[in-house]
Amino acid sequence: MAYLRGPRGCPWDREQDYDSMKGLLLEEVYEVIDAVNARDFDGLEDELGDLLFQVAFYSRLAEEEGRFSIDDVIERVHAKLIRRHPHVFGEVQARNAEEALKSWLAVKEQERTSGERGDENSLLDGIPSSLPSTLAAYELGVRAAEVGFDWARAGAVLDKIDEEVRELRRELGAQPASPAARVEEEVGDLLFAVANLARFLRSDPESCLRRANQKFQRRFQAMEQEVARRGKKLQDCSLEEMESIWNDVKTREAQ
Repeated sequence: MAYLRGPRGCPWDREQDYDSMKGLLLEEVYEVIDAVNARDFDGLEDELGDLLFQVAFYSRLAEEEGRFSIDDVIERVHAKLIRRHPHVFGEVQARNAEEALKSWLAVKEQERTSGERGDENSLLDGIPSSLPSTLAAYELGVRAAEVGFDWARAGAVLDKIDEEVRELRRELGAQPASPAARVEEEVGDLLFAVANLARFLRSDPESCLRRANQKFQRRFQAMEQEVARRGKKLQDCSLEEMESIWNDVKTREAQ
C-alpha cells in the first residue's frame, strides 16, 4: 500500500483521500455480506481480502499524516479484545454465553463513563450517524436492551407492529387527510418496530431486507422472461396477468 501511494506507484491510488474511499469501503462490506448470505466461501475469501485492503488503505492515509499506522490499528483492537474479555483472560470465567455477554456489557459501560469512551453521557451516544437507518434502529434496540428496556417475547414485538399498522391506517383514513409528516412518522414507527423484530429474532434488518430485495428482483426478472416468452411486454399485461405469472414463479421456486 505504501508503494502504491508512493512516487513510483499508482496515480489513481495517490489521488485518493478519506472521503473518496468511503463508497468503495461500503461496497466491499456489502459484498462480504452477500458472500456470507450465499455461503460462497471462495467468494468470501476474496471479498475479505478486498475489505482488508480498505483497512490497509485508510491506515496508510493516516500514517502519511503521522496519525497512526496499521500496526496501531491492530494493537488497539488487540487491547480492546483482551479488555472486553475479562471472563476469558481474567480470573473469573464465564460459564455460558449469557454470562459472557454480561461481562462484555459491563466493560463497555465502564468505557462509556470513564477512559476511552468517557465523552459519552448517554447509553445511546456513539451510534454513527452514517449507519443505514435499519442498522441504526437495530443498534438503538440493542443498547436499550442492555438495561432491560425490551420486549419479553417475539409475540409482543408483533403486537407492537400491529399497533403501528393500526395507527398508520388511522392516519391514512383521517378526514381531512393527515399531513404528510404525520404519515411519514407513522411509517417510521412501523419500520422501527419491524427492524427490532429482526433483532429480537437474532437477525439484522439490513440483511433481511437485502434478501427480500434480491428475492423480489429474482422473481420480477423471471416474470419479465416469462412475459417475453409469450411475445409480450409487461406494459401490455394486466395486473391480474402479472400476478398470475408472479404466483407461478413463486410456486416453481418452492418446488
